[in-house]
Amino acid sequence: MKINGYDINIDSLMEDLNIEHDFYIKRKNGLMLKDSQIKILERYHIFYQHYNSLSSLLFEVEEVLNEIEADELEKVAEELSELHYYHETNK
Repeated sequence: MKINGYDINIDSLMEDLNIEHDFYIKRKNGLMLKDSQIKILERYHIFYQHYNSLSSLLFEVEEVLNEIEADELEKVAEELSELHYYHETNK
């Protein structure tokens, strides 16, 4: 496809954007997680598939954080905590 005189390949653009990496996706177990969060969780041997609620996953993340210091895992915990707050709080 040509846009403003440039050849643009939509498939290539989609790969470059890597949308799944940065956006929340509802997983088979019902949890909303980003691919980037899953990679970090797996790095610390936390497998989201074993949890059926965000609160139980958060509990496990906090347990790991009590044992080790990991900035990237702490960031994931903050993001999941915020997501949990917005989904579980009655408005």
